[in-house]
Amino acid sequence: MQDSTPTRAPAPGDASGGGAAPTQPPPRVSAPAAAAGRRRARPSRPAAILTSAPLWMILPSLALTVFIIGYPIVDLAWTSVHEVSRFGQLRGFDGLVNYRELVEDPLFVASLWRTLIWTFCVVGGALLIGLPVALILNEDFIGRGIARTIVMMPWAVSLTMTAVVWRWALNGRSGLLNSTLMDLGLMAEPVEWLATAELAFTVQILIGILVSIPFTTTILLGGLASMPGDVYEAAMVDGATRWQLFTRITLPLLKPFLNIAIVLNVIYVFNSFPIIWVMTEGGPANGTDILVTYLYKAAFRFGQLGKASAISLAMFAILFIITLIYARLQMRGQSGAADQEVADDG
Repeated sequence: MQDSTPTRAPAPGDASGGGAAPTQPPPRVSAPAAAAGRRRARPSRPAAILTSAPLWMILPSLALTVFIIGYPIVDLAWTSVHEVSRFGQLRGFDGLVNYRELVEDPLFVASLWRTLIWTFCVVGGALLIGLPVALILNEDFIGRGIARTIVMMPWAVSLTMTAVVWRWALNGRSGLLNSTLMDLGLMAEPVEWLATAELAFTVQILIGILVSIPFTTTILLGGLASMPGDVYEAAMVDGATRWQLFTRITLPLLKPFLNIAIVLNVIYVFNSFPIIWVMTEGGPANGTDILVTYLYKAAFRFGQLGKASAISLAMFAILFIITLIYARLQMRGQSGAADQEVADDG
């Protein structure tokens, strides 16, 4: 009897007419789908931050810092929008009255401009003098340790004591400076150094530069000590001059330390109180007042605590904006330098 079962035709993928069915290749997964799968497998960025061990380790100190800095700012902001008695009691909500009085007060505007001049001149002068001093003290010579000690000595004395000594030395009748200059025959009669606002403020700027040099020199010395010596040796082998070593190697490598010195000096000098106050108390005729001395007078001489709180917040905002602008410019400069290096390599 003939079998009536139909014979299956071989599939195109069979190696022979019979045998097992062909194996199917695994389905291809597109790159976007694979990337999406990897993203789903990873924890989200906020979750990764919250589960980060370093974050939890610094959290207590971070919370303490936020409280120490944040609470006074919030309290000052609250006080600045109220009428406050001489004894610190809040009487009533005043809104922006204290801020409007500041803007309309010519003494505040003059003190603000004087503060900017004071900060720029002192920080700039300290950098211009501190950099060559640091370069000299970084060299190897006999007596370098003694020279470093002499340069650092003004930093060891408090600003108040320094201002007291200079106030005595600049006395118009019995001051050391007048006596010395007259004994040397450099002038015929004594000079009242602190009698006029222009001369007194100029002298205070020079003293501010003097007391800022040790701090600036210390930061720059740390940067110079960390520089690799083999870079200088290779440059000298290639025939580089001392000026080229300074402009092409020292300054670029020293830039982070210069940035630190500028930012810290701006903060310190902007808020510096002893030199101006001890020497002239902002006089004569408020001619040497800066914001911090103007703030002190408003709070503790005239009892205007609401206005003083507004001045404090204005000072904080100015410092914050200056620091933010400077940091932004530095980041933009570093980004531009990196892009230029990539273009040169290409």
